[in-house]
This record gives sequence, structure tokens and C-alpha cells, in this order.
Amino acid sequence: MINFFSGHDGTRLACRFSGDGAPLVCLPGGPMQASAYLGDLGGLAAQRRLVLPDLRGTGASAVPADTTTYRCDRLVDDVEALREHLGLDTLDLLAHSAGANLAALYAARHPQRVGRLALITPSVFATGLVITGEQRLAAARLRADEPWFGDAFAALEELVAGRVTPDAVRAIAPFRYGRWDEEARAHRAAEEGQRNGAAAALHTAEGAFDPAATRKALAALDVPVLLLAGEADPAAPPAVVAEYAALFPAAEFTVLPGGGHFPWLDDPARFRAALADFLG
Repeated sequence: MINFFSGHDGTRLACRFSGDGAPLVCLPGGPMQASAYLGDLGGLAAQRRLVLPDLRGTGASAVPADTTTYRCDRLVDDVEALREHLGLDTLDLLAHSAGANLAALYAARHPQRVGRLALITPSVFATGLVITGEQRLAAARLRADEPWFGDAFAALEELVAGRVTPDAVRAIAPFRYGRWDEEARAHRAAEEGQRNGAAAALHTAEGAFDPAATRKALAALDVPVLLLAGEADPAAPPAVVAEYAALFPAAEFTVLPGGGHFPWLDDPARFRAALADFLG
């Protein structure tokens, strides 16, 4: 079911509901990818009512008149507008990948509005943490027995060295999934039509992040926090996600064995189990 609400500037925004129970707002990554790729988060909709917003300019949401509002810090006001639309005093937030940057900025600006915060294979731009090339390569080497490893690893080495090409980006796709099977290939193919590339280019524009201020705010965030990494995810290596967890007063940190960047696809049962106790 799609529901519409007004963003902070009147832009018509969409969100989809899935499942029953207490609401769980799920911020998509990409950046600027429609929330459809989250699906039902590996069956998590059986435990909570998932609220899946399409960020402005993606999915069923309208393109804003002012494209500078794609910047991550400016999207915080859209999350607050969604909270008001839902009539909730606080939000339980789950954020995936680049969505974690938006969740971190929201929590920093509106700490009193956050009930629980789950960051899944998170991007770290908002915090200023650094992912080294060797950390990415080390995670990728766990897949050395896969038949596609040679070409994909060579492409990843090119990207780590700063030689970014469309072919190299396409070639590393298997590393994003714990199993490079038919389901993963279909998921990857669908991404092409879900992401607003122009919006993504503006999402991290200058001024979007103030890492020092965000880290200070997260250090004072006194709510339950969970960070989940995929063991073999070069995009968010577990060592860096553990550093992220240490920024909070008391955060849980867990690693999904064999997991990639989309752990709810890699092992739905284990993903649900990791979230079940935390979300309640």
C-alpha cells in the first residue's frame, strides 16, 4: 500500500507499508534509490510494520523544484515530516547503506525522536570514519573460492587504486551479495531503474556532513542501537562497522557470517534473528 505525505517544502513524497505490528521506518540507501529493493527485509514484515519511504526524486515520490534538497542533511526534514505524518512521538529507525548517513544526521538533530536505531551495512560518510583499500580487499578475499572471483577481484583492485570505470563497477557486483545466484542477479539488475543518479551526485555535496558534530551527538545518543555488518562485504567491512558501533554510548554490534551488503537476501532467517531481540 502506497501512502503520500508532504515533505518539508511541500514536495509530494511516497511511502509503502508492509506487514503488521509497531511501525519500523526503513531508510533506503543507494544513495537515492527507491525503497523497492528492500522488499520485506527478508520477512521482517512478519514482526514489524515496515514503513518504506521513497526519498524525494525516487520511486513514487515527486522530483523537487529545488534539486539542492537532495543533499543528505536537507533530507532530515523529510524524515521529520514522515514522523509527523505517522503521528508518532518517536521513530524506530532501520537504515541500510547510504541510508545510515541520513539516519545518523536525523538522530543527531532529533535525538528525542529516536526510539531505536538499527544501521545495516552502513555507509560511514556522516561520521568521517575511513575505510581503507586493504580492508575492502580483505573482505573480498573471503570469496576466493568463487568461480567469478578472479575478474571481480581484479576490478576491485582497480577501484581501490582510484581507477574507476563503469566496467569495473559492474564487475564487482558479485561481492555485494553473499550468494551470487539468480536472485542476486535479478536484484542487481533491478537497481538500474531504481536509482536517481543525478540526485545521488548531489546527495553528498559540500556541506552535507559535519562529522565532528555528528560524532559528538551520537556519543550522547542514549537509545538502543544495533550495527550489523556482512562478514564478506567490501562496502562496509566489519572492522569499520565495529568502529562505528564504538561511537555510541552502548551499541550492539553483530556480523552476519558469509554476508554481503544485502544481508536480508543472503540469509533471511539469520538476519531476522539478529533483529528480533533488538526490535522487540
